[in-house]
Amino acid sequence: MTRQEQDRGRTFGIDLWATIAAYGLALLMIVLATQLHAQTFTVLHAFTGGGDGGDPMSGLTMDSAGNFYGTTWSGGTGYGTVFKLWHVGGGWRISPIYSFAGGYDGAGPQARVVFGPDGSLYGTTSGGGGGSCYDYGYQGCGTVFKLTPPATACKAALCPWTETILYRAAPDNGAYPVGEVVFDAAGNLYTTVALGGQGDGYVIELTPHYRGWTSTIVHTFQPEQGDVSQPECGLVFDSSGNLYGTGNLGGASAGGVFRLTPSGSGWTENVIHAFQGSDGNGSMASLTPDGYGGFYGTTFDLGPNNGGTVFDLTPAGGNWNFSLVYGFNFYDDNGSVLVAPVTLGANGNLYGTTFECLHCRGVAYELTPSSGGWTETVLHRFEDGDDGGIPWSSVVFDSSGNLYGTASLGGAYGQGVVWEITP
Repeated sequence: MTRQEQDRGRTFGIDLWATIAAYGLALLMIVLATQLHAQTFTVLHAFTGGGDGGDPMSGLTMDSAGNFYGTTWSGGTGYGTVFKLWHVGGGWRISPIYSFAGGYDGAGPQARVVFGPDGSLYGTTSGGGGGSCYDYGYQGCGTVFKLTPPATACKAALCPWTETILYRAAPDNGAYPVGEVVFDAAGNLYTTVALGGQGDGYVIELTPHYRGWTSTIVHTFQPEQGDVSQPECGLVFDSSGNLYGTGNLGGASAGGVFRLTPSGSGWTENVIHAFQGSDGNGSMASLTPDGYGGFYGTTFDLGPNNGGTVFDLTPAGGNWNFSLVYGFNFYDDNGSVLVAPVTLGANGNLYGTTFECLHCRGVAYELTPSSGGWTETVLHRFEDGDDGGIPWSSVVFDSSGNLYGTASLGGAYGQGVVWEITP
């Protein structure tokens, strides 16, 4: 700035430019402080791979008291755990409530646990349960299980729940249930099995009765007949009692979204959208209701920017309209490959994780609707250090608007973390 310009900037003995600069600096400090506060990332627990578990691949489930429940793929007695995480004073404490034993028991849970109508936790394991299958890391074809809380209040630090195996997959009826479960109004349980079942995956219904649970295969996927295949997702109901989910393959070979409609003779499948590759390739994630009768979902990769996509499906006169919400870029640091579903926030924004980006090990992101599209904000980039890396999980909000999830690797012991982002 010249001397003449400086003189013009002085009025009544006040240096106008200095004043503007001071205000600008103050405003910048406020903005920076707000941004830092808006993206405060905290590790609540670093898994050791021992009794507390290791390699959490699923999201968290919150109970009415604000406690969290989740699963780890490994650790415990060697085959994964179900854990509880709760507030103690100003911090958090974790306790395994069940450790899988492998063999005839389950092994390697990859999905969230879900509270059933009886207050028990229900879930799936990708291995264990017997059978000669060997994939997804453990011997066995997988299980559906139930965990019942202790009958009386627990006063000990470790308070295990009681497990009941509801279903064991086997080579002759399919293998690898890796999605979470869902209940209908009558208390029947539904989930997917990724492979087999005289086809390429199937949907199973488990019905409770006084002696246990009865299993029924309600639909077997036949990709040669135009079905999707290899369902690795949980299922969701609409208000009419139809079931919806995704297939990682089939449809137009890039996977798709399916609907199962109950009928007198069983359930009828319709592929309501087949991915074309240009709009995404494959999906391993459950769908998320959008609040208007439609669903948000995610695809793995190969979208318009070579990364995964977030999409919206809305019903329209007996058909479905597909719209691309956001296409992640495989070649930048804002996230690329998606395996987790999105979470719809109270503000109408979408939240989730990717497990890769160009120079990091995944991101936690927010998508905000804007004129003509959606804008991404990266809430955290995982560096595979103490903050964790490769998040596979969905995310969940507490009543204060804090965001929670897991990362499958990294952390202080290299076995993954539970994390929180405060607003």
